[in-house]
Amino acid sequence: MPRETSIIKRAISRDGGIRVIFCDSTAVVRRSCEIHHTSKTMTATLGRALTATSLMSSLLKDRDNTLTLQFRGNGPAGSVICVGDYKGNVRGYADNMDVELQPNAEGKLNVGGAIGRGSMYVIKDLGMSEPYVGVSPIVSGEIAEDVTEYFAASEQTPTVCALGVRVDRDNLCFAAGGYLVQLMPGYDEADVGKLETNVKMAGSISKQIADGHDGDEIIAMLFDGIEYEMFDEFDIAYVCPCDRDRYLRALVSLNEKDMQELYDAGEPVETRCQFCGKTYVFALDELRQARETAKAEKEKNDPAEAPDGEEKGDGQ
Repeated sequence: MPRETSIIKRAISRDGGIRVIFCDSTAVVRRSCEIHHTSKTMTATLGRALTATSLMSSLLKDRDNTLTLQFRGNGPAGSVICVGDYKGNVRGYADNMDVELQPNAEGKLNVGGAIGRGSMYVIKDLGMSEPYVGVSPIVSGEIAEDVTEYFAASEQTPTVCALGVRVDRDNLCFAAGGYLVQLMPGYDEADVGKLETNVKMAGSISKQIADGHDGDEIIAMLFDGIEYEMFDEFDIAYVCPCDRDRYLRALVSLNEKDMQELYDAGEPVETRCQFCGKTYVFALDELRQARETAKAEKEKNDPAEAPDGEEKGDGQ
């Protein structure tokens, strides 16, 4: 039976030179399937992207920080966008949720074909005036390899990323997860060979989860022959923070031309969140009143400058 909740577990070697972040994201991916009604190929595509985002965002430091992982490839999936918070909670969507492709040459769901080639963006909102934006090429579209490349090229952190999603005949995710293995400053060179062997021996992460292995067991496999300590674990979920007020503020901020088009249509305005599918409906009178209130508030807080006084003469 799949876990009812998704979980992240983290461990570090005794000398602090290696860290492992593990995620069983089965429940998160199942929830994304329910929301987006994804095809088998897109269940795997979005599922891997959500898992990667959860792992990466769990490395953020502060409560208000967020990380956006975006794939802009030339494949039929279109853009794939996921957002995570510092606790690893995540949400995501793709332009085309119903893309279905033939299996790839290895007989697996063709995630690389769905994404195609292009660029991967990592956007970190760290509460600064401008977000950090990292860009790296999509090297395979399989996502794990692309994340590995990003860490090496953009953050100079040697990393192994593994991701996997298993889908049954009813198009339900029954196993999903991943991990990051990262070398930190001061790592022991003698441990690198052990890590490489352990990663190969561990094999498919989704198979390990489907076979019933939990995070403790998988982390133990990765650290085989290396002393380590577990240092925390926490549940994660598919979480969307959208609300009606946020969409109302967005509509109020439309320019006059776009707003007039909505008024001319004469129908209530319906908005839909791409991440969770919730819809919010606004009557035109409500929008008019909200815009008038916002305009009055702006004028109150930012009054027009008073006319300048007469220019002083030279006394003649």
